[in-house]
Amino acid sequence: MIPIKNDRQITHMRESCAIAANVLQELKALVRPGISTQDLEEAGRAAIARHGARSACYGYQIGSRRYPAHTCISVNEEVVHGIPSFRRILRDGDIVSLDIVVEHEGYIGDNAVTVPVGLIAPAIQQLLRVTEEALRLGLAEARVGHRIGDISSAIQRHVEGHGYGVVRDMVGHGVGLSMHEEPQIPNFGRRNSGDRIKAGMTLAIEPMVNLGGYRTKMLSDGWTVVAADGSPSAHFEHTVLTTEKGPEILTIPRPILAPVHATAT
Repeated sequence: MIPIKNDRQITHMRESCAIAANVLQELKALVRPGISTQDLEEAGRAAIARHGARSACYGYQIGSRRYPAHTCISVNEEVVHGIPSFRRILRDGDIVSLDIVVEHEGYIGDNAVTVPVGLIAPAIQQLLRVTEEALRLGLAEARVGHRIGDISSAIQRHVEGHGYGVVRDMVGHGVGLSMHEEPQIPNFGRRNSGDRIKAGMTLAIEPMVNLGGYRTKMLSDGWTVVAADGSPSAHFEHTVLTTEKGPEILTIPRPILAPVHATAT
């Protein structure tokens, strides 16, 4: 069953999503040639803590594996779940996907963006543009009365219309009290299919798009997913609230009051 958020839960979701968006904005500003992905990880960990939140990624468990970092940072052909490292230095012409998921007072905020490092090739610029456009088209379909397949179809039509591969092995999802709630939101599918969208759903919509084919493979670290053909990959994500007035994007940077800490006397 797809969770429907009440007013109190929506208030918490707005806060956690704003924190996630603020952290993502801070990391975007740091991306440049010569910085390591671990440098970005350290900055992300500090920013999350400064906002009084925690990383929902750190220690996230699948089977016996726990994710070892506070941020997911994926470079070039890495689709998602790249593990930061001091050995991975960003170079001019790279692209880097920053995926920030935080938990604040029990609620999850989730967003991602792919950022150019210095000057990138025109073909890669277009990949980023089309992927971000696909996200916007998917968000526009997150309307009460529509179906989940309407989101999926809008993304797939736009991406494949430009000759790119829509990743099928990972999907968008509901988000709230846990990082992954119902429904699953594939980035491919048919209109008028899937669950009916109702007011009060909070959905993480996240097209993942390869310049080449859609197939992926897992690296030996058990986390990093890469394009199977080695082609560059882009990833854009927002968390959206469905309302009777239309979709409300929650992962928008905004001022947040700093958490109040007790002072020793």
